[in-house]
Amino acid sequence: MLNHAAGRRIGLLGGSFNPAHDGHRFISQLALEHLGLDEVWWMVAPQNPLKPVAGMAPFKERLAAARRFATSSAIVVTGIEQELGTRYTADTIKRLQTRAPSARFVWLMGADNLSTVHRWRHWQSIFERVPVAVFDRSPYSFSCLASRAAVRYRRHRLPAWRAKSLAVQAPPVWTFVLGPRHPASATAIRQGDRRFGFAGQDDGTTS
Repeated sequence: MLNHAAGRRIGLLGGSFNPAHDGHRFISQLALEHLGLDEVWWMVAPQNPLKPVAGMAPFKERLAAARRFATSSAIVVTGIEQELGTRYTADTIKRLQTRAPSARFVWLMGADNLSTVHRWRHWQSIFERVPVAVFDRSPYSFSCLASRAAVRYRRHRLPAWRAKSLAVQAPPVWTFVLGPRHPASATAIRQGDRRFGFAGQDDGTTS
């Protein structure tokens, strides 16, 4: 997999995927189109350190369900964090860059994550190592731009019209991708809202 990454522009979308849903596919498609990426990797986390174990489906079930749910050949579902032995995003990115030095990795996150990323372990290392793309998500559209991370790197924000060059920009650099939003939420899905399409009980991913 990492050999295949050589020279490619790859968006990294990390998370629990508990479960994978239409919102993940929606952001992935936006990233492919707006950032000029070759593919997006869904990095299914064995256990998100900021989320409780209670209500979390087993890792293998979440990984298998995400693979069934990802219908595009440009979306690659992986449990590579387990293979690398990493738990935190900053460590995962460092290991990926070491093992695939010619790949152009871009970290993908929603506006809600930009609001709280300063709580992540070595969060500044993420911005210093790879370009970051932030996707609009209600109701965080404006509040996230006043977040600690946005303020810290405000001078390194790339205009949206230059987003397709993000992957080849030297970090720290980030951009905010405005546009249509998707309402899907893994929490809402686990609570029984089936409007968005997801890998549900038949896939063993609901809590």
